[in-house]
Amino acid sequence: MEQPEPLNGPDVTQKILKLIARLRGDDGCPWDRKQTPGTLSVYLIEEVYELVEAIAADDTKAIGEELGDVLFQVMFLVYLLQEQGRLDLEQVIARNVEKMVRRHPHVFGSDKIHTAGEVKQRWREIKQREKDARRSILDTVPSGMPALMRAYRISERAAGAGFDWDSLEGVMVQAEAEWDEFKAEIAPPAQAPASGQEKKEMEFGDVLFTLVNVARLAGVHPETALARATEKFISRFKQMERFAAQQGAQLDKMPRDALEGLWHDAKRVESRPEKK
Repeated sequence: MEQPEPLNGPDVTQKILKLIARLRGDDGCPWDRKQTPGTLSVYLIEEVYELVEAIAADDTKAIGEELGDVLFQVMFLVYLLQEQGRLDLEQVIARNVEKMVRRHPHVFGSDKIHTAGEVKQRWREIKQREKDARRSILDTVPSGMPALMRAYRISERAAGAGFDWDSLEGVMVQAEAEWDEFKAEIAPPAQAPASGQEKKEMEFGDVLFTLVNVARLAGVHPETALARATEKFISRFKQMERFAAQQGAQLDKMPRDALEGLWHDAKRVESRPEKK
């Protein structure tokens, strides 16, 4: 099997490791000396979210800065595990390169694959063979992922095993049925028996999970779509606050119809073409 070309040039990662060694030294930083893999993992997650936000904003300067922060956190974790004698950077890289070569037989082997969909299917098959055969294919999705992202990955894994809707239209019909079930759960007592909070949450969860599958079959990532929708709402709401301030008013003191008017004004401002 063909092997990828080795990386050339100076090993710049050693600069980061030397910096971390200095920070962890006796005359270094008290905070850095206290860190463990467990405590550091929280900061890694935060830095990844900041990187994703910079990418969504398409801010090159911010992307470069956040990439550096993520890389630093990863290298810090490597250094801590190296201190404990559990692994080192060379082992981490070697194992990853070996895995990537193994999972790309269409690049480094004789397999013939022509589409991204075929690549994803083959990747899942190879990954499953690498795992304990007694484990479910769904066990490869980390339980600590954000719920929306985890729902997407879980449904993707199930679809890879052949358990999926036949069409986008089919899952949209299912989404409407789930929405009707949720509406029935929150109907006034005069129309339907009162339901417990757990039942309402379960029905609403079914709505969200089905909509995740609508997004997947439509070629939309729900996490990205929701993030963009949230940012759009934030932008419009801030514009409403500015309009209210210009009128000497506060949003929480304004009647509903006035708020609706500000919302539509904010949407009109947003839709105006930028002046060249």
